[in-house]
Amino acid sequence: MFFRWDWLRPQLTAPIVPTLGPIHPDALTVSVFEDILRAADTGDFLPYDKDWRWGGEKDEKVLREDVVHQPEHTLIPTLSRRGRGTVKVFAYGLRDTVVDEAAELAEKLASTHDVAGARVVRPLGPETAHPRGTRIQLKDFTARPCPAPDGPLRPVTAWSAAVQETFAPFAEAMAGDGLAFLHAQMQAGRCGPVLAAAVEDRIVGAIGPIEIQPDAIGRSQLMPQYFAVLPEIRGQGLGRVLWRAAMHWGQSHGAAYQLLQTEIGGPSDRLCQAEGLISLGFTYAMPA
Repeated sequence: MFFRWDWLRPQLTAPIVPTLGPIHPDALTVSVFEDILRAADTGDFLPYDKDWRWGGEKDEKVLREDVVHQPEHTLIPTLSRRGRGTVKVFAYGLRDTVVDEAAELAEKLASTHDVAGARVVRPLGPETAHPRGTRIQLKDFTARPCPAPDGPLRPVTAWSAAVQETFAPFAEAMAGDGLAFLHAQMQAGRCGPVLAAAVEDRIVGAIGPIEIQPDAIGRSQLMPQYFAVLPEIRGQGLGRVLWRAAMHWGQSHGAAYQLLQTEIGGPSDRLCQAEGLISLGFTYAMPA
């Protein structure tokens, strides 16, 4: 075993794991950290990695030989070759000095691996007074019912052919939110249902794919979705209707929970906070 859990566990202020992202606090075990080290040698997806849905090889891997593991802090670097390449160093530890050490390591490894990006990812606890970056939020489907909302929405494939044809221009308009990628996956038949809202026979909002997968300890997790509403339609509650429909689908199909990452202060963040999701902490990524 590489990691000492009595060292690492107190350093985990937020439940986020390199290459995997947020995980449920109950699944935050030393075995998960050992798994990401083993996966670094194979390029394969772990069976509970949410990215396996998109196929191919795992793009990001841990640089296991460069991990720093000490009683008061742990630095776990990862490498991605996407684009011009990026090294990220996850800085676990309670002292602020861990950020400087992580930045130094990130710059060194970016040079060693000849990539353009060097970043530090700093997890922060839920009690952080002035957080930056993204909030990790938990939707617990065992806590209360998620009723189906009323509204002009249904699975994309349940709309008429004429309405379905409007999904392509909608997806292109919302490419920055990942909808163009989602549309490509839909066309290839590689994803689960996508819910869409239409106004005057035109799709103006969507959320999906709606898929469930076991996590590291076998609990059913509703996978993160792409989620967007056209800017000119926002402010009318349609985003909330779409989100509640996805939550109803997840609960009714046996999901125990969902984890989301939302930009602090953004529309999705405000929605999740208003809907009573539990804040598990924050992550802040910064240039090294």
